Amino acid sequence: MSETASILLSLSIALLSGLLLSRLAKLVQLPAVTAYLVSGVLIGPFVLGSLGIRGIGITHEQIEGFGIISDVALGFIAFSMGNEFRLAHLKQIGKQATVIGVFQAIFTTVVVDAVLIGLHLLMPDKLTLPAAIVLGAVATATAPAATLMVVKQYKAKGPTTDLLLPVVALDDAVGLVVFAISFGVAKSLSTGAVDLLSVLLEPVLEVILSLLLGFIMGNLFTFCEKFFHSRSKRMAVSVTFVMMTVAISCLKFKVGGIHIGFSSLLACMMLGTVFCNECDVSEELMDRADRWTAPILILFFVISGAELDLSVFADWAVVMIGATYILSRSIGKYFGAGISARMTKCDDNIIKYLGITLLPQAGVALGMAIKAIELGPDGAIVRNITLFAVLIYEIVGPFLTKIALTKAGDIRKEGRVSARDEHIAKKNAEKAN
Repeated sequence: MSETASILLSLSIALLSGLLLSRLAKLVQLPAVTAYLVSGVLIGPFVLGSLGIRGIGITHEQIEGFGIISDVALGFIAFSMGNEFRLAHLKQIGKQATVIGVFQAIFTTVVVDAVLIGLHLLMPDKLTLPAAIVLGAVATATAPAATLMVVKQYKAKGPTTDLLLPVVALDDAVGLVVFAISFGVAKSLSTGAVDLLSVLLEPVLEVILSLLLGFIMGNLFTFCEKFFHSRSKRMAVSVTFVMMTVAISCLKFKVGGIHIGFSSLLACMMLGTVFCNECDVSEELMDRADRWTAPILILFFVISGAELDLSVFADWAVVMIGATYILSRSIGKYFGAGISARMTKCDDNIIKYLGITLLPQAGVALGMAIKAIELGPDGAIVRNITLFAVLIYEIVGPFLTKIALTKAGDIRKEGRVSARDEHIAKKNAEKAN
């Protein structure tokens, strides 16, 4: 079997397995995103992929090659989240979202740092001080992809959802800055020397340049959209600018001793924000882009499931420290969101349930963990604990998000008609006439 045939067969099996398992998940009232992640584990390197049969299952080597799918999918997810930053909407919730987004992230870092530093004092040979400090910063990150998929699947709408998406979006910007500071402290503890200028300047530049890139691309997108009138071409323009923004975000430069890069999440989020505020027909185009990206997003979550490293369960220390990290981060997110929501005089449902919806964790946290590898052995600890936490959060988090939004009244049970049944009914009605 050729390499091309093997890749296409693996991707088609990944897509089909995610779709089929989502039907089973519906029977037990689990979110579809959980089914996609579980199907990824089943066809991944630790189950079907371990059989070594080309085209059946996903191997470690293939996962690395599928990175482009994940990059594009995250770009479209961030682009969709930019729709939540319409100026008219921000005038109502902007202050609340900003206060909650910043406060809960910092509060979570403080809680996780305090707990893990205490654990370090009890078992210094298993958890070092630099690793504990960095893990506190990793705890800030929330996964926008899983959260957005749950919101879309159940058509969640209400005060909690209105605040949730902007808060999740702000997590990335806050998390980058908090991680940079914590990483700088950890590196100085590990090596005894660190370039504070690059440590503090690089993340600030990354945030500013990413937002600037998104702003420029958003204006170009708005300008170009006016020249196309057919639905198919206007949708193609949307896809073009999201993919182009992701591509430019992958560029990296070095000026002196400063590394300059971009965050594709922040850039695409700003792209969506500028476009939705400047283009009169932005909602229609964003809706069309969502339909086009549906299979890509399914593949993204299945591949994410295949990336989850089950070998971390083999080390009892990782399991114990990971469980402590998960518990302390969950407490930080829940109470941090609740306290800040109460400070900004939010509804009771927001105070009670917003923190639960912030538990999913994936891409951004893994990116921080990869950066932490520069710490050497301390970085390896951070990576393993983060992998363990992501494995648990990505499977359990979407289900908890669904429960929280249902309890908050944002997900309502409605008599939904399947698109297939609706089409058949329409055709039968036309024949009867």
